[in-house]
Parts: sequence; C-alpha cells; structure tokens
Amino acid sequence: MRVREPFYRWRPHPWHGLEVGPDPPRIVHAYIEITPFDLVKYEIDKGTGYLRVDRPQRTSSQPPTLYGFIPRTYSGARVCALSPRAECGDNDPLDICVVSERPLTRAEVFLDARVVGGIEATDAGEADDKIIAVLENDEYLTEVRDVSQLPGIVVDRLRHYFATYKMTAGGESQMSIERVYDREHALQVVAAAMDDYNEAFGGP
Repeated sequence: MRVREPFYRWRPHPWHGLEVGPDPPRIVHAYIEITPFDLVKYEIDKGTGYLRVDRPQRTSSQPPTLYGFIPRTYSGARVCALSPRAECGDNDPLDICVVSERPLTRAEVFLDARVVGGIEATDAGEADDKIIAVLENDEYLTEVRDVSQLPGIVVDRLRHYFATYKMTAGGESQMSIERVYDREHALQVVAAAMDDYNEAFGGP
C-alpha cells in the first residue's frame, strides 16, 4: 500500500502523520474514532485521513469505551505470529480501547494512553487485536497498570461488544474472541505492530 503524500500540507494524517506516542510501547497515542455515545461506526479513511461513516451499528450494542487506533502501527506478519489462530494480519492500524473515568463525547481527538492489556481476536481468520489502555493522566485510574486491575465488567463488556458488533439479525459473528491477555503480552503486540508498520511504510 502506498501512502498518499499531499496530506501533510494542511494537517497530519492521523495514521501516518502522528507519532506512535511519548513512550511506546508503554504509553502510546490513541486516535479516537468512536465514543461510547456513538450508534454509528466511524472509521478513518486511509487515503485522506478524514473520518468517514462506515456503517450504522447493526445492533443495539454500543462501544463500552473510547475506540480508535494507534498511529504508525500495522497488523502484519509479526502481529499475526502472536495470534496462533490467525492466518494473517488485517492490514490495518492496531485497534485500541481506552478506559476513562470521565465521559469523553468527542471523536477525532488523540490522547496519551497507558497500555494495560488486550483482547486477542480474529476476524474471518485475520488477526484483529484490541489493545486495552487507560487514559494516561486520569487520576482515577492512576494505579491501574494491568488489565487485571480493571473492573471485570469493563472487560466483559469489551469482549461482548467485539464478539457481536458485526453480527446481523439471525446471523453468526465472523469475529472470534480468543482470550484477554495481560500487559506484558500487549506490549509485545504493540512493538510487533510498530515493526510491521516500519517494514510496510518505512521508518521515521
């Protein structure tokens, strides 16, 4: 995939023009595409860098946290190698879910997120990991360093959301939720996605 060059003239492309984060893979930037208040699935348009409407949510399910991606990451061969049931990466930036005590209602923002774990998921055989993080400067979550320290209901809701958000009425989900993993494995996934990005698009 070739990156279109003119985007930087007016604004940085959220995927290619922003930095991975201030201290990756531990603290990363998260570009937020949808919030827990959205009933429409928005997704970055890879060519222009603008947010576009992907689809209205097919069910009544809403994302339980902020949801977006980590800039300058890519789900390729290295990410796939960490997901035993996957046949390949999904060729997208690495997804991230960010827990915040205060409700954030606005998308198309980016923030500092502290990685605490993740969900190993496959989408029709493609690795589609969901990194779980907390808002870095959220005082309410300052002690949270691992997904095991989050309330269990938060993780349960994330698992259920991703297991069902592509389902149609009467149909089956193409998403398979394999497991929830801890911070150490999540850091490996983020580092692998950074390396996959550098191989696919070139380093900084």
